[in-house]
Amino acid sequence: MKEKIGILSLGCPRNLVDSENILGRLHLKGYRIVDMDKADIAIINTCSFIEEAKRESIEAILDLAELKKEGKLKKIIVYGCLAQRYQGQLRKELPEVDAFIGRVSLNHTPKRFLLTPKHFVYLKICEGCVNNCSFCVIPKIKGKLSSLDESCILKEVEAFDKDGVSELNIIGQDITGYGIDLYGRPALDKILKKITRKANHIGWIRLLYLNPKRITEELLKIIRDDDRICKYIDLPVQHINNRILKLMNRDTAKEDILRLIDRVREVIPGVALRTSIITGFPSETDKEFKESLHFIEKVKFERLGAFTYSREEGTKAYNLKQQIPEKIKTERLNAIMSLQQNISREVNKQFIGKKIKVLIDEQEGSSYLGRTQYDAPEVDGLVYVNSKKKLKPGDFTEVRITDTLEYDLVGEG
Repeated sequence: MKEKIGILSLGCPRNLVDSENILGRLHLKGYRIVDMDKADIAIINTCSFIEEAKRESIEAILDLAELKKEGKLKKIIVYGCLAQRYQGQLRKELPEVDAFIGRVSLNHTPKRFLLTPKHFVYLKICEGCVNNCSFCVIPKIKGKLSSLDESCILKEVEAFDKDGVSELNIIGQDITGYGIDLYGRPALDKILKKITRKANHIGWIRLLYLNPKRITEELLKIIRDDDRICKYIDLPVQHINNRILKLMNRDTAKEDILRLIDRVREVIPGVALRTSIITGFPSETDKEFKESLHFIEKVKFERLGAFTYSREEGTKAYNLKQQIPEKIKTERLNAIMSLQQNISREVNKQFIGKKIKVLIDEQEGSSYLGRTQYDAPEVDGLVYVNSKKKLKPGDFTEVRITDTLEYDLVGEG
């Protein structure tokens, strides 16, 4: 009988898809997939995008090494970004690890071993990145953009549709770059149309990470005109000051971003905009930071995440002068999140008394936890649902909103 394998998947949903593909391949070869505490072999899929992620990965590896010393594990395999980036160094410092594996083929196995709840899945349509942002180490780890074959994408969608998935989340480092390596031009609009034709029973299709410079009028109209595509635009701008944007090598300007935001809201009424902002980029002045604050206050993003700048070796920004102290980075982060908390509270108040469609994620006691189309799994808000109906994960239900929290809603349905 083949050994039992457990996996610990760290980092982003893109990593999670890789973990599902690894387990799918091993499951097909006859290995038993179990929880980590029952495993003979431990696989850890690591992240090294920023310093905090590296620390989390190293700590997890050391925890597994202790289990191996105690005889509770036979082997440890370290996979993913950390292994790709620091393999030589890790071999010397972590002799307890049996193998370090970097990247594997993007084209997925016919049957993934899903690690998400059964009702929602992630579909990774590209790997690597076509952008060269000065702060980002992804191109060093993942390489140039590599788009998944169309036939492979559509086979996965067909399988998810057949399995009764409620929500399909389309992901990649930058999905607006999809197709550039295959066709010489972005082709997200074309593959999205084909995906919708195959997703006959999938209730929601969500697009995650849309680079501002490649959001087209055609793409916005596809999102607007198909009821199944969530009216949710994940639009990371990172900053708004033109000097900082140039240093970041974002290849866009403040004027372009403002024009795009206006156009998105004009084309897709009621859309939820999500963005991310980096604080403390090298040489960022108080005045330039306050420009970001004023921008956020003016635009009032429905969803927003902020991160302190992480100085990563191998990136262009690593050698920039005037690195900002951590204390100032954190203060600026806190100021943004305090502002966003107030904005979110105001946004949520608009839902009181309205009926909205909610996807149930889980039961909690006598009530349920769910999400609106404006909330991506694991990163956005929740809806606390009180219902006399018997609901289960994956069900869609109409909920009347009765109360709001800072980021979440409360309702009856």
